[in-house]
Amino acid sequence: MYKLVILIESLDDFNAFEETWPQFLHYAESMPGLLRETTSRVDTLIFGEQTYAFMHEFYFETREQAQQAMSSEPGQNAGILLQSMTRGRMTLFFADHKEDDIENIRKYRVDKEDKPNADH
Repeated sequence: MYKLVILIESLDDFNAFEETWPQFLHYAESMPGLLRETTSRVDTLIFGEQTYAFMHEFYFETREQAQQAMSSEPGQNAGILLQSMTRGRMTLFFADHKEDDIENIRKYRVDKEDKPNADH
């Protein structure tokens, strides 16, 4: 699975951004091949210098589908609006997305008793 990730930097007028966000979603959610999406508001910077306020992810089956979606008319309209809304204060990238569930993770979890002790 591939995803298109949008990281939006902290903006001076985040209220104006939020007012335009539904119109952006109208375009973006019309992109062909879109499987699902997620939105995250960043509330705490733990490490690093870049301050992001918002993250949005669009999921596609393949990278090719993600690229086609961006090239489509709704994708182009969404991109133009996003540039305007953020005044270019954003980062976009594709990511090869892998996911696991907790039941599978627990199968491979190492107990503390099994770990080698770094002090010895």
